[in-house]
Amino acid sequence: MLKYIKNKTVLMSALAATVLLTSCDNGFEELNTDPNALPNAELPYMFAYSVVRTSGTGYENHRANLIYAGAMVQHFASLETYWSGDKYLYNSAYSDAYFETAYKNHAKELEEIIANTRNNPEQSNLYNIARIWKVVVYHRITDLYGDIPYTEAAKGYLEYIYAPKYDRQQDIYNDMLNELEQAALGLDANKSTFGANDIVFGGNVTKWKKFAYSMMLRLGMRLTKADPAKAETYVKKAIAGGVMTSNEDIAKVAHAEGNDNTRNLDSNTLRTQEYVNNLRGKSNSKLSKTFVDFLKNNNDPRMPFIATLWQGNQDPTQEATATNPARQKGLPNGFDATTIRSSVSGWGTTDSLPLYSEANLNRIASNSAPTVFQTYAEVEYLLAEASVRGWGSGTAADHYNKGVTAAMEMMSLYGGTVTPAQITAYLAAHPYQTGTTAQQMEQIATQYWAVNFLNSYEAYANWRRTDFPVLTPTNYTGNATGGVIPRRLRYPTTEASKNATNYNEAVARQGADLLTTRVWWDKQ
Repeated sequence: MLKYIKNKTVLMSALAATVLLTSCDNGFEELNTDPNALPNAELPYMFAYSVVRTSGTGYENHRANLIYAGAMVQHFASLETYWSGDKYLYNSAYSDAYFETAYKNHAKELEEIIANTRNNPEQSNLYNIARIWKVVVYHRITDLYGDIPYTEAAKGYLEYIYAPKYDRQQDIYNDMLNELEQAALGLDANKSTFGANDIVFGGNVTKWKKFAYSMMLRLGMRLTKADPAKAETYVKKAIAGGVMTSNEDIAKVAHAEGNDNTRNLDSNTLRTQEYVNNLRGKSNSKLSKTFVDFLKNNNDPRMPFIATLWQGNQDPTQEATATNPARQKGLPNGFDATTIRSSVSGWGTTDSLPLYSEANLNRIASNSAPTVFQTYAEVEYLLAEASVRGWGSGTAADHYNKGVTAAMEMMSLYGGTVTPAQITAYLAAHPYQTGTTAQQMEQIATQYWAVNFLNSYEAYANWRRTDFPVLTPTNYTGNATGGVIPRRLRYPTTEASKNATNYNEAVARQGADLLTTRVWWDKQ
């Protein structure tokens, strides 16, 4: 994957060399070109760089996606206090990480691509694909923090804006939905794309269009409490436009074993805890009891590919034993190495940790596992919800069944196979229940939470919107929320000094810069 992109310095050096060679030609001759315009050949590389960085560097995703969001929605648990989401603690370095990294590494290249292709009809696909990816980048940031720099963000190089204003989340969502709509309409199968540098869909315009409408479905549904009328409008537009129709449409980035240019760096971070530190099952991260109990109590055939005990990670030949569903046991959330001894019956010392399940580093969390941004299963669950609300065609049960089937079949991405017979048996044992709206929503949203394991950004956002699945909060001593699950991350501490005026305006408008302050769409 992108062997030629080793780091941003290489790319920027190439650009600088191009500028120097051009400027030296014919002495002091003036150039009738836009000094900010980039050579066309560089745009695909810049797009690939943005996508690779958004896939995760093993830094910001470890902190925001796993340690905070993943633990808050009880996919993960830990006895370590630095796993802040497990105990609702405020850790400034970890809360800051995604905000700071996303603006530095995910967004800047996109803004330059968009600025350089906006007025070139021959590059309309590059322009519109970059706009779709821009929504992927910014909706994560705003979902985590609320009001954020958007219209003036990442404009330091282009417009010399170094203290960008914070836009209201409502305005950001309005613009992102419009961007998705206009970008989808502007895609043209007869024009060039990023080609091989499009490491999401390989330049397939049809898949990008489906992705745009599928993202519109996600974002539209996010507004069900904040702006129901707009939510209905955009959900219907997304369905009419054409969303994902199979697992072939999954938006993902492939990885491979090797070095940091190819492997899944977020998975590698989990692996490093075990192998480099030789923890032998005493990893700092375990699967939450909430998540393991859900899989185990429902005889979920995905469990062997998601959960394992230490033996399976140490020796792949013992995988059948280590991934035996009957042996899996999740760690309760909200404890440290001391408090768990008096709270969990039979707990001895840290030697008890190997008895608790962790993410399967040979399967769903392997170095070669893809980074998944949106799944077809997620789309079917959203379509099921649309049916419940009377906004879409087909029955909620039909979409729910398709979602479950897709979620189980996508284990093939991780070298696993859930058979048709297993899927049929699961659906027979857990049929869609057409009870009250709340009961239907709980069933749909709980499966949505499960399929977004390792994409905890989305699991956390949808949990805040729907309040499903029902999670029991913890109340660790000294927590920052009074024992309630956080509703957002706090802004970086540097924003209060380096961008004080805009930061203060955002806090005055949105509410105190606390973990308990709700973002605009997260209504009670």
